Amino acid sequence: MRKSFYTWLMAQRNPKSNAPVAILADYAFDEPDFPKQSDDFDQVSRFLEESASFTFSMSDFDAIWEDYLGH
Repeated sequence: MRKSFYTWLMAQRNPKSNAPVAILADYAFDEPDFPKQSDDFDQVSRFLEESASFTFSMSDFDAIWEDYLGH
């Protein structure tokens, strides 16, 4: 079973980085309603588009998701 996107994303946290993956990781860490157990693209992307308290580039998210799938 694949680890959740959130679990993978937390390993990418780096407050000193301006990389999109590090920025998303910091945003997700501070977002109490982030779907932490999900490994489903549609669920996570829908959350980012409709429910997140922050704005994030969905094209950057798509690239980050591809990295997640490769790990």
